[in-house]
Amino acid sequence: MTIELTINGEVRTVTADPRTALLDVLRDSCRLTGAKAVCREGFCGACTVLVDGEAVPSCLRPIGMLDGRSIVTIEGLAHFETPNPVQQAFIDHDVVQCGMCFPGMVMTLTAFLETNPAPSRGEVKAALSGNICRCTGYERIVDAVLSIQDMRKVSGR
Repeated sequence: MTIELTINGEVRTVTADPRTALLDVLRDSCRLTGAKAVCREGFCGACTVLVDGEAVPSCLRPIGMLDGRSIVTIEGLAHFETPNPVQQAFIDHDVVQCGMCFPGMVMTLTAFLETNPAPSRGEVKAALSGNICRCTGYERIVDAVLSIQDMRKVSGR
């Protein structure tokens, strides 16, 4: 089946079995390896991407259901010189450990902050409930996300 997707702003035509997971198309056909293939069951969140602005586990999305949709991966979220607010907060708070879960966390939190720009600590924790990290206790991650809100207050954004 031939599918047309907009991936990170670029229209791409992909030929694949319609049952093929978006994760596999991204990693194997498009060579976008930011979404990590960890559990392949939608449990860990490491493969999270944005589909039409919604954070979804790419391992559970068959490519045949995504024709004409817009996909944003961690590679398309920002440029190295200008990280997005979540990426910058992670850098500023030194929260990155091994790195397997962080692309998915960044994508999840980016979508979350679009709908809730001033979350409480509990809301941030709830937003992260679908992202599993085995290296950290999450507190620095939550602190980093909450600091974005503080930076917006200072900058007036």
